[in-house]
Amino acid sequence: MGTGSKLEGTSAPATRRDPYEVLCVSRDSNDQEIKTAYRKLALKYHPDKNASNPEASEHFKEVAFSYSILSDPEKRRQYDNAGFEAIDADAMDMEIDLSNLGTVNTMFAALFSKLGVPIKTTISANVLEEALSGTVTVRPLPIGTSVSGKVEKQCAHFFGVTINEQQAESGIVVRVTSTAQSKFKLLYFEQDANGGYGLALQEDSEKTGKATSAGMYFLHFQVYRMDSTLNALAMAKDPEAAFFKRLEGLQPCEVSELKAGTHIFAVYGDNFFKTATYTIEALCVKSYEDTTQKLKEIEGQILRKRNELRQFETEYRKALARFQEVTNRYTQEKLSVDELLKQRDSIHSSFTITKTINNSVGGSGLSNGSSSKNPGEDSNAESPGEDGGSDGKDKSGKKKWFNLNLKGSDKKLG
Repeated sequence: MGTGSKLEGTSAPATRRDPYEVLCVSRDSNDQEIKTAYRKLALKYHPDKNASNPEASEHFKEVAFSYSILSDPEKRRQYDNAGFEAIDADAMDMEIDLSNLGTVNTMFAALFSKLGVPIKTTISANVLEEALSGTVTVRPLPIGTSVSGKVEKQCAHFFGVTINEQQAESGIVVRVTSTAQSKFKLLYFEQDANGGYGLALQEDSEKTGKATSAGMYFLHFQVYRMDSTLNALAMAKDPEAAFFKRLEGLQPCEVSELKAGTHIFAVYGDNFFKTATYTIEALCVKSYEDTTQKLKEIEGQILRKRNELRQFETEYRKALARFQEVTNRYTQEKLSVDELLKQRDSIHSSFTITKTINNSVGGSGLSNGSSSKNPGEDSNAESPGEDGGSDGKDKSGKKKWFNLNLKGSDKKLG
Protein backbone atom coordinates (compact mmCIF):
# COMPACT_ATOMS: atom_id res chain seq x y z
CA MET A 1 0.00 0.00 0.00
CA GLY A 2 1.21 3.45 -0.72
CA THR A 3 -0.05 6.99 -0.86
CA GLY A 4 -3.11 7.25 -3.04
CA SER A 5 -3.82 3.54 -3.02
CA LYS A 6 -7.08 2.16 -1.72
CA LEU A 7 -7.30 0.68 1.74
CA GLU A 8 -6.00 -2.87 1.58
CA GLY A 9 -6.87 -5.52 4.08
CA THR A 10 -8.28 -9.00 4.00
CA SER A 11 -9.66 -8.77 0.47
CA ALA A 12 -9.35 -11.98 -1.49
CA PRO A 13 -6.15 -12.30 -3.57
CA ALA A 14 -6.44 -12.86 -7.32
CA THR A 15 -5.41 -16.52 -6.99
CA ARG A 16 -6.72 -18.19 -3.87
CA ARG A 17 -4.86 -21.06 -2.26
CA ASP A 18 -5.99 -23.37 0.49
CA PRO A 19 -5.87 -21.29 3.73
CA TYR A 20 -4.36 -24.24 5.61
CA GLU A 21 -1.61 -24.44 3.01
CA VAL A 22 -0.96 -20.70 3.15
CA LEU A 23 -0.59 -20.70 6.94
CA CYS A 24 1.32 -24.02 6.94
CA VAL A 25 -1.04 -25.65 9.43
CA SER A 26 -3.01 -28.89 9.40
CA ARG A 27 -6.80 -29.10 9.17
CA ASP A 28 -7.06 -30.21 12.79
CA SER A 29 -4.98 -27.31 14.12
CA ASN A 30 -6.47 -25.46 17.08
CA ASP A 31 -7.06 -21.73 17.29
CA GLN A 32 -3.81 -20.98 19.10
CA GLU A 33 -1.73 -22.87 16.50
CA ILE A 34 -3.43 -20.99 13.68
CA LYS A 35 -2.92 -17.65 15.40
CA THR A 36 0.77 -18.36 16.08
CA ALA A 37 1.35 -19.37 12.46
CA TYR A 38 -0.42 -16.27 11.21
CA ARG A 39 1.62 -13.90 13.36
CA LYS A 40 4.91 -15.37 12.24
CA LEU A 41 3.99 -15.14 8.56
CA ALA A 42 2.43 -11.70 8.93
CA LEU A 43 5.59 -10.44 10.56
CA LYS A 44 7.71 -12.04 7.84
CA TYR A 45 5.78 -10.50 4.94
CA HIS A 46 4.70 -7.25 6.59
CA PRO A 47 4.96 -4.28 4.15
CA ASP A 48 6.98 -2.30 6.72
CA LYS A 49 9.81 -4.80 6.39
CA ASN A 50 9.45 -5.35 2.63
CA ALA A 51 8.91 -1.90 1.18
CA SER A 52 10.86 -2.75 -2.00
CA ASN A 53 9.35 -6.21 -2.46
CA PRO A 54 5.87 -6.15 -4.05
CA GLU A 55 5.62 -9.95 -3.84
CA ALA A 56 5.85 -9.77 -0.06
CA SER A 57 2.84 -7.44 -0.03
CA GLU A 58 0.84 -10.01 -2.01
CA HIS A 59 1.93 -12.76 0.38
CA PHE A 60 0.89 -10.57 3.31
CA LYS A 61 -2.61 -10.12 1.84
CA GLU A 62 -2.85 -13.85 1.18
CA VAL A 63 -1.86 -14.65 4.76
CA ALA A 64 -4.36 -12.10 6.14
CA PHE A 65 -7.14 -13.44 3.92
CA SER A 66 -6.45 -17.04 4.96
CA TYR A 67 -6.39 -16.09 8.63
CA SER A 68 -9.69 -14.22 8.30
CA ILE A 69 -11.25 -17.54 7.30
CA LEU A 70 -9.60 -19.91 9.73
CA SER A 71 -9.83 -17.59 12.74
CA ASP A 72 -13.62 -17.40 12.42
CA PRO A 73 -15.29 -20.68 13.52
CA GLU A 74 -18.29 -20.17 11.24
CA LYS A 75 -16.24 -19.26 8.14
CA ARG A 76 -13.85 -22.11 8.86
CA ARG A 77 -16.77 -24.54 9.07
CA GLN A 78 -18.21 -23.23 5.81
CA TYR A 79 -14.87 -23.52 4.05
CA ASP A 80 -14.28 -27.06 5.35
CA ASN A 81 -17.70 -28.11 4.06
CA ALA A 82 -17.88 -26.36 0.69
CA GLY A 83 -14.68 -24.43 0.01
CA PHE A 84 -14.46 -20.80 -1.08
CA GLU A 85 -17.87 -20.92 -2.75
CA ALA A 86 -19.52 -20.97 0.68
CA ILE A 87 -17.77 -17.81 1.78
CA ASP A 88 -18.92 -14.34 0.91
CA ALA A 89 -15.69 -12.47 0.28
CA ASP A 90 -17.51 -9.13 0.51
CA ALA A 91 -18.31 -9.80 4.16
CA MET A 92 -14.68 -10.17 5.17
CA ASP A 93 -13.48 -7.81 7.85
CA MET A 94 -11.36 -4.91 6.70
CA GLU A 95 -8.00 -4.71 8.44
CA ILE A 96 -5.55 -1.94 7.62
CA ASP A 97 -2.08 -0.94 8.70
CA LEU A 98 -2.17 2.73 9.73
CA SER A 99 1.60 3.04 9.68
CA ASN A 100 1.57 2.26 5.97
CA LEU A 101 -1.31 4.48 4.91
CA GLY A 102 -0.94 7.78 3.08
CA THR A 103 -2.41 10.95 4.56
CA VAL A 104 -5.51 10.88 2.36
CA ASN A 105 -6.36 7.26 3.16
CA THR A 106 -5.76 7.88 6.85
CA MET A 107 -8.21 10.79 6.74
CA PHE A 108 -10.83 8.60 5.06
CA ALA A 109 -10.30 5.83 7.60
CA ALA A 110 -10.58 8.32 10.46
CA LEU A 111 -13.80 9.71 8.98
CA PHE A 112 -15.38 6.26 8.64
CA SER A 113 -14.36 5.41 12.20
CA LYS A 114 -15.86 8.67 13.46
CA LEU A 115 -19.12 7.78 11.70
CA GLY A 116 -19.22 4.51 13.61
CA VAL A 117 -17.91 2.18 10.90
CA PRO A 118 -15.78 -0.45 12.69
CA ILE A 119 -12.33 -0.69 11.11
CA LYS A 120 -9.78 -3.27 12.11
CA THR A 121 -6.18 -2.12 12.22
CA THR A 122 -3.00 -4.16 12.35
CA ILE A 123 -0.18 -3.63 14.81
CA SER A 124 2.91 -1.96 13.42
CA ALA A 125 5.57 -4.49 12.42
CA ASN A 126 8.17 -2.31 14.15
CA VAL A 127 6.44 -2.78 17.50
CA LEU A 128 6.15 -6.55 17.03
CA GLU A 129 9.76 -6.84 15.91
CA GLU A 130 11.07 -4.86 18.88
CA ALA A 131 9.05 -7.06 21.21
CA LEU A 132 10.40 -10.25 19.61
CA SER A 133 13.93 -8.98 19.91
CA GLY A 134 13.38 -8.10 23.59
CA THR A 135 14.57 -4.51 23.13
CA VAL A 136 11.43 -2.86 24.49
CA THR A 137 11.34 -0.97 27.80
CA VAL A 138 9.08 -2.70 30.33
CA ARG A 139 7.72 -0.69 33.24
CA PRO A 140 6.40 -2.45 36.37
CA LEU A 141 2.66 -2.48 37.05
CA PRO A 142 2.13 -3.94 40.53
CA ILE A 143 -1.15 -5.69 41.31
CA GLY A 144 -3.67 -3.26 42.77
CA THR A 145 -2.15 -0.17 41.10
CA SER A 146 -2.81 1.91 37.99
CA VAL A 147 -0.62 3.93 35.62
CA SER A 148 -1.74 6.77 33.33
CA GLY A 149 0.07 7.97 30.25
CA LYS A 150 0.01 9.05 26.61
CA VAL A 151 1.24 6.86 23.79
CA GLU A 152 2.00 8.00 20.24
CA LYS A 153 0.04 6.51 17.37
CA GLN A 154 1.38 3.14 16.18
CA CYS A 155 3.62 2.95 19.25
CA ALA A 156 3.29 0.93 22.47
CA HIS A 157 4.01 1.23 26.17
CA PHE A 158 4.99 -2.08 27.82
CA PHE A 159 4.22 -3.10 31.39
CA GLY A 160 5.26 -6.06 33.54
CA VAL A 161 2.65 -7.54 35.91
CA THR A 162 4.15 -9.89 38.49
CA ILE A 163 1.77 -12.28 40.28
CA ASN A 164 2.27 -14.96 42.91
CA GLU A 165 0.69 -18.41 43.17
CA GLN A 166 -2.24 -17.26 45.29
CA GLN A 167 -3.05 -14.36 42.96
CA ALA A 168 -2.76 -16.60 39.90
CA GLU A 169 -5.16 -19.10 41.47
CA SER A 170 -7.68 -16.38 42.37
CA GLY A 171 -7.61 -14.74 38.95
CA ILE A 172 -6.23 -11.57 37.38
CA VAL A 173 -7.87 -8.72 35.47
CA VAL A 174 -6.02 -6.08 33.43
CA ARG A 175 -8.06 -3.17 32.11
CA VAL A 176 -7.34 0.01 30.17
CA THR A 177 -9.68 2.99 29.98
CA SER A 178 -9.56 6.38 28.27
CA THR A 179 -11.81 9.23 29.34
CA ALA A 180 -10.64 11.07 26.21
CA GLN A 181 -12.22 8.25 24.16
CA SER A 182 -8.88 7.46 22.52
CA LYS A 183 -8.56 4.40 20.30
CA PHE A 184 -6.03 1.87 21.54
CA LYS A 185 -5.26 -1.83 21.79
CA LEU A 186 -4.51 -3.81 24.92
CA LEU A 187 -1.84 -6.43 24.10
CA TYR A 188 -0.60 -9.48 25.96
CA PHE A 189 2.78 -11.03 25.14
CA GLU A 190 4.16 -14.45 26.00
CA GLN A 191 7.81 -15.14 26.66
CA ASP A 192 9.58 -16.30 23.52
CA ALA A 193 12.24 -19.02 23.50
CA ASN A 194 14.78 -16.48 22.25
CA GLY A 195 14.20 -14.15 25.18
CA GLY A 196 11.78 -11.84 23.40
CA TYR A 197 8.02 -11.45 23.59
CA GLY A 198 5.51 -12.87 21.11
CA LEU A 199 2.04 -11.41 20.76
CA ALA A 200 -0.57 -13.79 22.19
CA LEU A 201 -3.71 -11.68 22.72
CA GLN A 202 -5.08 -8.34 21.69
CA GLU A 203 -8.22 -6.45 22.59
CA ASP A 204 -9.40 -3.40 20.65
CA SER A 205 -10.89 -0.56 22.63
CA GLU A 206 -14.66 -0.19 22.57
CA LYS A 207 -16.75 2.83 23.48
CA THR A 208 -18.55 2.25 26.78
CA GLY A 209 -20.54 5.25 27.92
CA LYS A 210 -18.37 8.37 27.86
CA ALA A 211 -15.07 6.48 27.71
CA THR A 212 -13.31 3.79 25.71
CA SER A 213 -12.05 0.65 27.38
CA ALA A 214 -10.56 -2.80 26.85
CA GLY A 215 -9.92 -5.59 29.31
CA MET A 216 -8.45 -9.07 29.70
CA TYR A 217 -9.93 -11.46 32.25
CA PHE A 218 -7.94 -14.48 33.42
CA LEU A 219 -10.56 -16.08 35.71
CA HIS A 220 -10.16 -19.85 35.13
CA PHE A 221 -13.33 -20.08 33.05
CA GLN A 222 -14.09 -19.23 29.45
CA VAL A 223 -14.66 -15.54 28.90
CA TYR A 224 -15.57 -13.84 25.66
CA ARG A 225 -14.65 -10.66 23.89
CA MET A 226 -16.92 -8.71 21.61
CA ASP A 227 -15.62 -8.12 18.09
CA SER A 228 -17.79 -5.34 16.67
CA THR A 229 -16.15 -5.58 13.24
CA LEU A 230 -17.31 -9.16 12.70
CA ASN A 231 -19.91 -9.26 9.92
CA ALA A 232 -20.02 -5.45 9.97
CA LEU A 233 -20.20 -5.14 6.18
CA ALA A 234 -22.80 -7.87 5.92
CA MET A 235 -24.92 -6.15 8.55
CA ALA A 236 -24.60 -2.85 6.67
CA LYS A 237 -26.13 -4.52 3.62
CA ASP A 238 -28.98 -5.92 5.70
CA PRO A 239 -29.77 -3.56 8.62
CA GLU A 240 -32.39 -5.97 9.94
CA ALA A 241 -29.65 -8.54 10.42
CA ALA A 242 -27.73 -6.19 12.73
CA PHE A 243 -29.81 -7.24 15.72
CA PHE A 244 -29.50 -10.95 15.05
CA LYS A 245 -25.76 -10.75 14.27
CA ARG A 246 -24.95 -8.58 17.26
CA LEU A 247 -24.03 -11.46 19.55
CA GLU A 248 -22.16 -13.26 16.76
CA GLY A 249 -19.27 -10.93 17.56
CA LEU A 250 -18.64 -12.84 20.80
CA GLN A 251 -15.31 -14.60 20.40
CA PRO A 252 -13.74 -16.89 23.04
CA CYS A 253 -10.52 -15.59 24.57
CA GLU A 254 -7.65 -17.97 23.92
CA VAL A 255 -6.08 -17.62 27.39
CA SER A 256 -8.27 -18.04 30.48
CA GLU A 257 -5.63 -18.18 33.23
CA LEU A 258 -2.14 -17.00 34.07
CA LYS A 259 0.61 -18.78 35.97
CA ALA A 260 2.70 -17.21 38.69
CA GLY A 261 5.47 -15.01 37.33
CA THR A 262 5.86 -11.78 35.34
CA HIS A 263 3.52 -11.20 32.41
CA ILE A 264 3.95 -8.56 29.74
CA PHE A 265 1.12 -6.28 28.67
CA ALA A 266 1.18 -3.25 26.38
CA VAL A 267 -1.02 -0.32 25.43
CA TYR A 268 -0.82 0.37 21.69
CA GLY A 269 -1.84 3.78 20.31
CA ASP A 270 -4.49 3.23 17.65
CA ASN A 271 -5.62 6.80 16.99
CA PHE A 272 -5.40 7.92 13.38
CA PHE A 273 -3.54 11.18 14.05
CA LYS A 274 -3.09 12.10 17.72
CA THR A 275 -1.65 10.42 20.78
CA ALA A 276 -3.82 8.12 22.89
CA THR A 277 -4.34 8.90 26.57
CA TYR A 278 -5.00 5.94 28.85
CA THR A 279 -5.05 4.49 32.35
CA ILE A 280 -4.02 0.87 32.82
CA GLU A 281 -4.68 -1.11 36.00
CA ALA A 282 -4.07 -4.66 37.21
CA LEU A 283 -5.98 -6.32 40.02
CA CYS A 284 -6.50 -9.66 41.73
CA VAL A 285 -10.15 -10.76 41.80
CA LYS A 286 -9.94 -12.40 45.23
CA SER A 287 -11.89 -9.48 46.68
CA TYR A 288 -14.29 -9.53 43.69
CA GLU A 289 -15.69 -13.05 44.11
CA ASP A 290 -19.33 -11.94 43.78
CA THR A 291 -18.54 -9.89 40.69
CA THR A 292 -16.63 -12.80 39.17
CA GLN A 293 -19.56 -15.15 39.72
CA LYS A 294 -21.96 -12.65 38.16
CA LEU A 295 -19.70 -12.38 35.11
CA LYS A 296 -19.64 -16.16 34.76
CA GLU A 297 -23.43 -16.31 34.96
CA ILE A 298 -24.00 -13.47 32.52
CA GLU A 299 -21.58 -14.99 30.00
CA GLY A 300 -23.64 -18.20 30.10
CA GLN A 301 -26.88 -16.28 29.67
CA ILE A 302 -25.51 -14.39 26.68
CA LEU A 303 -24.37 -17.61 25.00
CA ARG A 304 -27.80 -19.15 25.49
CA LYS A 305 -29.43 -16.02 24.16
CA ARG A 306 -27.20 -16.17 21.08
CA ASN A 307 -28.43 -19.69 20.35
CA GLU A 308 -32.02 -18.59 20.90
CA LEU A 309 -31.59 -15.69 18.50
CA ARG A 310 -30.24 -18.01 15.82
CA GLN A 311 -33.44 -20.03 16.01
CA PHE A 312 -35.64 -16.97 16.34
CA GLU A 313 -34.06 -15.40 13.25
CA THR A 314 -35.28 -18.34 11.17
CA GLU A 315 -38.79 -17.95 12.56
CA TYR A 316 -38.66 -14.18 12.09
CA ARG A 317 -37.53 -14.46 8.48
CA LYS A 318 -40.39 -16.85 7.69
CA ALA A 319 -42.92 -14.62 9.43
CA LEU A 320 -41.53 -11.54 7.68
CA ALA A 321 -41.77 -13.24 4.29
CA ARG A 322 -45.38 -14.22 5.06
CA PHE A 323 -46.13 -10.68 6.23
CA GLN A 324 -44.74 -9.23 3.01
CA GLU A 325 -46.79 -11.73 1.05
CA VAL A 326 -50.09 -10.81 2.73
CA THR A 327 -49.19 -7.11 2.58
CA ASN A 328 -48.69 -7.35 -1.17
CA ARG A 329 -52.00 -9.19 -1.48
CA TYR A 330 -53.71 -6.53 0.64
CA THR A 331 -52.47 -3.85 -1.77
CA GLN A 332 -53.62 -5.85 -4.80
CA GLU A 333 -57.02 -6.63 -3.30
CA LYS A 334 -57.56 -2.97 -2.39
CA LEU A 335 -56.81 -1.90 -5.96
CA SER A 336 -59.14 -4.61 -7.26
CA VAL A 337 -62.03 -3.54 -5.01
CA ASP A 338 -61.52 0.13 -5.93
CA GLU A 339 -61.63 -0.75 -9.63
CA LEU A 340 -64.78 -2.87 -9.28
CA LEU A 341 -66.60 -0.12 -7.39
CA LYS A 342 -65.48 2.39 -10.00
CA GLN A 343 -66.90 0.25 -12.78
CA ARG A 344 -70.14 -0.19 -10.79
CA ASP A 345 -70.52 3.59 -10.41
CA SER A 346 -69.91 4.02 -14.12
CA ILE A 347 -72.65 1.52 -14.95
CA HIS A 348 -75.07 3.24 -12.55
CA SER A 349 -74.45 6.59 -14.24
CA SER A 350 -75.42 5.08 -17.60
CA PHE A 351 -79.06 4.83 -16.49
CA THR A 352 -80.07 8.43 -17.47
CA ILE A 353 -82.48 9.97 -20.03
CA THR A 354 -80.56 13.18 -20.35
CA LYS A 355 -77.54 11.43 -21.59
CA THR A 356 -79.58 9.57 -24.32
CA ILE A 357 -81.35 12.67 -25.73
CA ASN A 358 -78.28 14.78 -25.63
CA ASN A 359 -76.59 12.16 -27.69
CA SER A 360 -79.43 12.21 -30.29
CA VAL A 361 -79.50 16.00 -30.42
CA GLY A 362 -75.82 16.12 -30.81
CA GLY A 363 -76.14 13.94 -33.89
CA SER A 364 -78.98 16.02 -35.55
CA GLY A 365 -76.77 18.89 -36.52
CA LEU A 366 -78.66 21.47 -34.49
CA SER A 367 -76.79 24.47 -33.20
CA ASN A 368 -75.66 24.61 -29.60
CA GLY A 369 -78.42 27.11 -28.83
CA SER A 370 -81.22 24.63 -29.57
CA SER A 371 -83.21 23.29 -26.64
CA SER A 372 -84.60 19.79 -26.45
CA LYS A 373 -88.23 18.83 -25.92
CA ASN A 374 -89.49 16.20 -23.59
CA PRO A 375 -91.95 13.57 -24.80
CA GLY A 376 -95.64 14.59 -24.51
CA GLU A 377 -94.80 18.24 -24.81
CA ASP A 378 -97.22 20.17 -27.11
CA SER A 379 -95.71 20.67 -30.49
CA ASN A 380 -97.50 24.03 -30.72
CA ALA A 381 -96.10 25.24 -27.44
CA GLU A 382 -94.13 27.89 -29.17
CA SER A 383 -97.17 29.35 -31.09
CA PRO A 384 -98.49 32.76 -29.98
CA GLY A 385 -101.39 32.99 -27.61
CA GLU A 386 -100.55 30.23 -25.27
CA ASP A 387 -99.28 32.66 -22.71
CA GLY A 388 -102.71 34.50 -22.66
CA GLY A 389 -101.22 37.76 -23.86
CA SER A 390 -102.75 40.43 -26.19
CA ASP A 391 -101.20 38.66 -29.11
CA GLY A 392 -103.53 35.76 -28.44
CA LYS A 393 -106.40 37.02 -30.63
CA ASP A 394 -107.49 34.76 -33.43
CA LYS A 395 -105.85 36.11 -36.53
CA SER A 396 -107.22 33.44 -38.82
CA GLY A 397 -109.63 36.04 -40.38
CA LYS A 398 -106.78 38.07 -41.74
CA LYS A 399 -105.97 37.35 -45.34
CA LYS A 400 -102.48 36.50 -46.11
CA TRP A 401 -100.90 37.43 -49.36
CA PHE A 402 -100.85 33.83 -50.53
CA ASN A 403 -104.63 33.50 -49.82
CA LEU A 404 -105.71 36.64 -51.85
CA ASN A 405 -108.26 36.00 -54.62
CA LEU A 406 -106.71 37.75 -57.54
CA LYS A 407 -109.74 37.89 -59.85
CA GLY A 408 -108.05 39.56 -62.66
CA SER A 409 -105.43 36.96 -62.86
CA ASP A 410 -108.00 34.19 -63.22
CA LYS A 411 -109.48 35.78 -66.30
CA LYS A 412 -106.17 36.19 -67.92
CA LEU A 413 -105.34 32.65 -67.31
CA GLY A 414 -108.66 31.58 -68.79
